[in-house]
This record gives sequence, structure tokens and C-alpha cells, in this order.
Amino acid sequence: MAGLVLYWFPLTNEELKKSSLRESRTLSLYSALCLSTELADYRTPAGQKLLGDSRPPAAVLVEPDGSVIGKAEGKDGILKVDQVEKLVAGEVKKREDALDASLKDGRDKEKAGDNDAAIKLFRAVLDQKCMFPKKAKDAAKELKKLGVNVSEVTDAGVAPAPVFDSRQSARIERVMRDGLKAEVASNYAEAERLYGQAHRLDPADPAPLRYLGELYRHHTGEWDKARATFEAILGMPADPLSRAVAQHGLGKMTIHDGEFKKGLALIESSVKTYPLALAYRNLAVFWNSEGDRAKTERYIQKALALDPEDPYNLVFAAAFMAGTGHGDEALKIARENEALLPASYNLAAVYAQTGQREKALALLRRHFFEYERYRSVRAKEMMEARVDAVFASLREDPAFVALTHDADGKLPSPAVTMGARSVVNR
Repeated sequence: MAGLVLYWFPLTNEELKKSSLRESRTLSLYSALCLSTELADYRTPAGQKLLGDSRPPAAVLVEPDGSVIGKAEGKDGILKVDQVEKLVAGEVKKREDALDASLKDGRDKEKAGDNDAAIKLFRAVLDQKCMFPKKAKDAAKELKKLGVNVSEVTDAGVAPAPVFDSRQSARIERVMRDGLKAEVASNYAEAERLYGQAHRLDPADPAPLRYLGELYRHHTGEWDKARATFEAILGMPADPLSRAVAQHGLGKMTIHDGEFKKGLALIESSVKTYPLALAYRNLAVFWNSEGDRAKTERYIQKALALDPEDPYNLVFAAAFMAGTGHGDEALKIARENEALLPASYNLAAVYAQTGQREKALALLRRHFFEYERYRSVRAKEMMEARVDAVFASLREDPAFVALTHDADGKLPSPAVTMGARSVVNR
């Protein structure tokens, strides 16, 4: 049986970016109990029908058939996460209590010899195996005792149940915070250890896997581990943010390995699942490589719309400005953000396209040897630089060739590729 659906109607992109609903461990965990959380647009006919008389920001909990169970409505333009958690938890508790009562009634009917009534009650519990696998497993045992063939649900309890205990949850959140601190401090081995610990504490929580997958893809270059981690997320009940990160990560790696259309489809799926500025930026990268300026600009604007003040968005946009006749504006943005170490590659792109060779080479060197810490990642980045249209002016430069000599060779040269890879974006 399908689970419940929680539709979130944010009022603005700013709310979408900053809302505590994004980081709610409780709501993320309910995804493992067949609660699907979906972003919804209040401007669409379907959205307006679900909202009814309510106004965004709001969250609407519905049955699988679309009938509304309840709503959490914002006040003064703010929807608090505890309102939504209370809405969902209340409905889950109500259903759990009803199943407990059905199991008890079924056993009573069985003792009284009313097997038909008992079977009906146990089957009703079994139908809820997606949301309540342990209770469904209990019902399956009772049905087997009554001679009913329920072999198809013997795996009902295999999937791990999420950890909702407040003390355990606090511990997991603390471990995740420590892991993020280690990652920000470039202590990637410690970050991996802590994210792994959080995953072991609650295997049903997709968030530790999300952080692990990005660590492997983005920082250590262990793409086999990254793929396995992202595929694990997509193979489990997971919240939209975790699914989107996994789809984007797989798409980015797939494109680098030369399967351009497959990688593009994965990143397009990512932004449909949950809008991420990073994914929009990489869609801009792809279409710039294909020479489609209109699509490139469209995706740059989508990224900026999500977070118009984010320095990574601004520097990324500047790299394209520099190549489209807006060099002065691009240089202004680059100079204002030059201290941003993770943006070194795109900063180099700005300077390369505005004729400042030495500055571009210095920033590329900073990117490869100060920001990147692992040779496997460095090799991929050097390869992308060699085929990147933004460095066309440096492509035959001996200093550039020497700087990128460890390129992994996986991308075809600009002469034979679908289009030059343009502006790396992590």
C-alpha cells in the first residue's frame, strides 16, 4: 500500500533556502516509513486545490488517494518545522494505535474461533507494511498460523526502522555536526569516520549517506564509493533533498566519464526532485559546452534566483559574463571574491577570458594544489581544465600544459567532443 504524502508549499525561494524543514531529521526519517515529501507550487491548479482556503507557506498531509488529512499553516509568512513535525507525528501515532488495536482484536477473534474476522483484521495490518513493517511482520506471523499464505511479505521487517528516540537522535545530530566541522576544516578522514558512525547509528537515515557521497565525490575523488553511496540513497526511502543530491552527483560523474546524455538526464532529474543551485549551475555548464547560450543563461538565472547573494553563484555567473562581452563586470565580481578558495577555478576562468594570463595560472595553481587535497580529484579537475572553453587562450601555453600534466585523459579533446567542457562546478 502506498504511503502518505506531505506537500510543502514554500512562499518564496528565500524560505526554500533557509527553512528549517530542509534540515528536519524527523521529517527526513519519516521518508523511511513511506511518507513522501514533495515540493509543491501554490500557483498551480493542483496546488490550489490542495491548499483550499489556506495560504502559503503551508504543508498539507494527504492520503495516497489525494484526500487531505490535515494542514500546517504558516503565520506571518513563517511555517515552523515543529508544526509540520507535529502534524505528521500525530497522524503516524494515530495509525500506529489503530494497528495495535487491530492486532489485539485479531488475536481475540482467533482465540474465540472467529478465524475469518481475525484474518480480515490481520490483513488490514499487513496492508500497512510500508509504513509499519514490524507490525506487518507480526500480522504475517498470525496469518501463517491461521493457514494463510503470506510468503510474499517475509521480508517485511528487513528494512531498518528509523531511530526516533530523542536521546539517540541528539547523539546522531551531534556526530553529524562534528563531521561537518571536520569536513570544513579539510580533515576528510575524520569527516568520513564521523559520517560513517552516524550512518551506523541509524542506517535508515539518508542524511549521513548524502554527506558521505559528496565527500567521496567532491573531496577525496573516490568515485566508486561515491557511486555506491548515491545508489544506496536512491535504493532506499529517502527525502527529496537526499535524492536530488544523489542524482546530481551521479550525473556529474557520468558526464566526466563521457556519457553526456545519461549524465545530463540525471542532473535534470535532480532539479525536478529538489531545486539545487549546484545542479542548475552544472546544467548551465553542459549547455554552454553545447554552445546554447539561451539555455546556459536560463540555468544561471535559476541558480541565482535560488540564492542571488551566494558568492559561488556570483563567481560562477561572472565566469560566463567574462566570455560574453561583460569583462569589466566579471572582473569586479572576481576581485570582490578573490579570497574565496573553493571558487579559485571559476575565478581563474574570469581572468583567463579577460587576458590576464598570470593571474589565471596562479588561481588555477591555487585550485589544484591548495584547495584540492587528493590526487584523484586533482587529475579530474586538470582534465576538465584542459578541455574547458574558458581556458581556450591557455590551451597551448607551455605553463598551462605543465600545470595540468596529471590530467586523467577521460574527456575527449575539444576537437572531437560534443562541445568543450565549460567552467567546472563542484
